[in-house]
Amino acid sequence: MNSFHFIRLVILKVACALAAFMLLVSAVLAAPVLTVAAAADLATCIDELNAGFARSVGGAKVRASIGSSGNFFAQIKNGAPFDVFLSADTFYPLELAKAGLADAATMTVYAHGQLVMWTRDPALALDAGFRILADPRVRHIAIANPDVAPYGRAAKAALEKAGMWQAIRHKLVFGENVAQTAQFVETGNAQVGFIGIAHVRPGGHVWRLPADVYPLIEQGAIVTIRGRANPAAFNYIKFLRSEAGRAILKKHGFALPQVRG
Repeated sequence: MNSFHFIRLVILKVACALAAFMLLVSAVLAAPVLTVAAAADLATCIDELNAGFARSVGGAKVRASIGSSGNFFAQIKNGAPFDVFLSADTFYPLELAKAGLADAATMTVYAHGQLVMWTRDPALALDAGFRILADPRVRHIAIANPDVAPYGRAAKAALEKAGMWQAIRHKLVFGENVAQTAQFVETGNAQVGFIGIAHVRPGGHVWRLPADVYPLIEQGAIVTIRGRANPAAFNYIKFLRSEAGRAILKKHGFALPQVRG
């Protein structure tokens, strides 16, 4: 093969590769954006989940919003344009399905939340469990708002079961969601907080609450009625159940439900 034909062959191969690349880029750009409403306890891993999902389908555009499950529930009821709802419980997704605002067949328990008590104060020994909350050094105790946040409801249930709710109620400060609750502890605005294990940062002490003192935090994912028109929404739910998706959730401290079907 002379040099002229060799150069033509190289140019042809480069042109074909470039054309294939442009087709791939065009397909990704043409695909609708997948909008995800994600519970605040996913803040530490949602970017990794979205990147993993995009890789699993050969490219996708995902736009996620982080907030309290209760607030997202209200927003979706009022027409907020989300395709997938990742709640910190199953109550809100199931209520959307009952109202005809989500596809009940897509409802999936993708993780179990783990409730912990956390402090950044090295002098506070959380081995004492709930008793530490009566310590005069603990002036403020942070929990997520139990009216809208599943982790807040779980924390309230645990405190009530321990007989502590009324005794320490005057110390409570409420975060809008579990992420803000963790911020209260991290910034020193609360000496102790009840948060999901995914939000624990290095430093201080952690006490994992016994599983029998609060209701199981089953975290539910569902495709909204709007999302039914976006094939990526259904694939996102499948990704959460996949080995890759579950590995990311486990890495960030979530317990994993048994996969059925």
